[in-house]
Amino acid sequence: MKLIFNILTISILFFSCKYDDRYAGDPQPSISKLTLNKSDFKQFTDTVVLTFDYSDGDGDLGFESADSLSVEVKDIRFGKPDYYHLKPLAPLTAKVAISGSVRITLKNIFLLGAGSSESTQFQVRIKDRAQHWSNALTSKSVNINK
Repeated sequence: MKLIFNILTISILFFSCKYDDRYAGDPQPSISKLTLNKSDFKQFTDTVVLTFDYSDGDGDLGFESADSLSVEVKDIRFGKPDYYHLKPLAPLTAKVAISGSVRITLKNIFLLGAGSSESTQFQVRIKDRAQHWSNALTSKSVNINK
C-alpha cells in the first residue's frame, strides 16, 4: 500500500509540474508621452529632440543590426517618414515585459517654403522584431524660423 501511495504521489507531482513557454504579456508595443525639447527652432542650427515612453509585453523591441530601422518619425510636411535604428532594449532571447523612454535626435530642421517661418508636427511609432507596429503619436506644433 505504501508503494502505491509513493508512486501515486510522485506521478501527481511529475505530471502537474509543467513548464509554460508562452508569455502572457501583450506582444504589441505601445508608446506614450511624446515630448519635444522646445517649440521654436532656428533652421539649420537647432536640433530637435523627441522623447517618448514605450512599453512592450514580450521585450522584443530593438534590433542588433544597425541596418534594421524600427523607429518611424514623420515630419507632417513630407509624404514619407524617416527611420532610425533602435538597439535591443532587452536580451534577445528574453520574454519579459519592458518599459522605459527613448530619445531621438533630428538634426538640420529647415524651412520648405520661401517664407521666414513655418510650423509642423512630428508623428512617431516603433516596430518590434515580430514586425508589430505601435500606436502612432503626434507631437504638438513646432515653429521653424530663419
